[in-house]
Amino acid sequence: MRTWSLWGGNGQPFGSYNGKWKVVVENTQGLSNEVYVVEFVILCIGRFSDIPNIPEFPPNKGPEVFVGKVIHSKDYAAMDNKSAAQFIKGKHVTVVGFQKSALDIAMECSTANGVENPCTVLYKTEHWNIPDFFPWGFPLAFLYLNRFSELLVHKPGEGFLFSVLATILSPLRWTFSKFVESHIKHKFQLAKFGMVPKHSFLQAINACVISMVPENFYDRVEEGSIVLKKSPSFGFCKEGVLIEGEATPRKTDLVILATGFKGDKKLKDVFASLTFQDYIVGSPNAAVPLYRECIHPQIPQLAVIGFSESVANLYTSEMRCRWLAELLAGTFKIPSIKEMEKDVAKWDE
Repeated sequence: MRTWSLWGGNGQPFGSYNGKWKVVVENTQGLSNEVYVVEFVILCIGRFSDIPNIPEFPPNKGPEVFVGKVIHSKDYAAMDNKSAAQFIKGKHVTVVGFQKSALDIAMECSTANGVENPCTVLYKTEHWNIPDFFPWGFPLAFLYLNRFSELLVHKPGEGFLFSVLATILSPLRWTFSKFVESHIKHKFQLAKFGMVPKHSFLQAINACVISMVPENFYDRVEEGSIVLKKSPSFGFCKEGVLIEGEATPRKTDLVILATGFKGDKKLKDVFASLTFQDYIVGSPNAAVPLYRECIHPQIPQLAVIGFSESVANLYTSEMRCRWLAELLAGTFKIPSIKEMEKDVAKWDE
């Protein structure tokens, strides 16, 4: 494989050496495992599940010294509504994180416990989370989810005219961002709560780190049933949470870590081969190196769909499925391995 210049040795979806994948499927009913031998594998396993991202703590500052309970948001989400409501009822809850899961869980805690046992939301960075998809009554899709909006962004292989156009339209790009920001700041009164992000909405939507804020979230902050605490780091003590910069521990009975998932590790663990484990993840400082966000230049007869991030994953995943179907049908040939790796690096940058 290391000597190949073309994907699979011939640049085709089915390699020149007639290689096969061995897929071992664990039977959860306690029966024997099943083994399938196939010529092409498409991984559609997603990234936001299975392997939780748990923060690391210094010695004697982790959950082991805490007398309360610490769970991940995936464990909370696995409960039915009745069990979840009973689980948080009457407890001082601290939620770590400030994306969709954290906001939803904090709302449920504030509904269950009110101002008597306020829910603390511990976060590192303010985010441009949106109240709706209609800033000042104008559809957000008209600003960011259409073909014209693509002309505003510099991208690899765009050509001279598209590059000039993106530069000329940069004031419009700035205007769109400020237009949406003004709506969010007004709707949530972010300045009042010290929650105005330091980065632009454009940066947030490009990095796919926006989510919907539950209705009346900041009303709960106003009434005191949700308490926002910014801290670059935190730890545990016997009776609660140690927040950086505060001398007194935050009394807590339950900590829910809404800290995301280790999607890269999940993808890596699919492979028995150490070589493929190293290949699939690539550099720790870059995204998973997939050409067209679908295939890995170094791993033949394999595609990954739905792993890369997007503002609207349904649409981009559909386009990648179409691209992959045409590849499998032999409609086109893909570039050499080196050319694919260069293209991946450009898009990652």
